[in-house]
Amino acid sequence: MFKAMIALTRRDDMSHEEFVRWWLDEHVPLASGLPGVRKVILNVVDEGYDEAGIDGVSELWFDTRADFDAAYASDVGKATAADSLAHVSGRVRLVVTENVFLPES
Repeated sequence: MFKAMIALTRRDDMSHEEFVRWWLDEHVPLASGLPGVRKVILNVVDEGYDEAGIDGVSELWFDTRADFDAAYASDVGKATAADSLAHVSGRVRLVVTENVFLPES
C-alpha cells in the first residue's frame, strides 16, 4: 500500500475556520473521487497547536505509487490539485512508510 501525506497551510486571507470549512465541505468530495484512492483522512490541526503554521494534513492511500501518479494525472486529479492550490499558501507532499505498533481496535 502506498501512502502520501500532504501538509497544507491556508491562504493568508483565510481564517482557520474558513480553511476547515472549505477543506471538509468542498474539497473532500474531490479528493475522495480520485481514481484508485483507497482511503482519505483529513487531519485538522487544532488552533493554538499549529507551531509550524500548518492547518491540516491529508493522508491518501493508493495501491501503488503508479496509481497515485495516475490519479493526479487524471482530470479529477488535476481539478483536485487546482482546488487545493487555489486555497493554500503552502503545500508539502510527503511519501511515507507507515509503521503501526498498536493494532486498531
